[in-house]
Amino acid sequence: MAIKSFELSTIDGRRLARVGQRMQNVRIDHNSTVTLITEASEREATVDFRFTANYRAVEEVVGVIRIEGSLVYEGKGREVARQWSASGQMPNDVANEIHTTIMTVCIPEAVVIARDLRLPPPIPIPQVTVNAPQAPPKHSGMEVA
Repeated sequence: MAIKSFELSTIDGRRLARVGQRMQNVRIDHNSTVTLITEASEREATVDFRFTANYRAVEEVVGVIRIEGSLVYEGKGREVARQWSASGQMPNDVANEIHTTIMTVCIPEAVVIARDLRLPPPIPIPQVTVNAPQAPPKHSGMEVA
């Protein structure tokens, strides 16, 4: 099972806050959604998707980045497409692979768009915590060599 091809069709980014406006406590929510799965052949299925990064500060929307596209899933194409049309769901292993691929491709793209819109990058910035050095423990016993 693999992703055979990946194609972006729509990229939309909007900054809704003014550039000079101070933004505090911006929360960034990521979401990848499969919108349609169609059977391409017995082994392949075409998957349409939407990736969204929403920026919210306290009670207002600060910005949004939306990316749409499609990919070709190779594996159990017919089975996945039929299950999707019947229940709107797909097997967990297939869903994991598809959503991981969507995030892997779309998040770097969204980082570039966020930079151009002067929004924070839609990835968690690592928090660095430097602890004070600890004193060596005092030994209360006898050392035997």
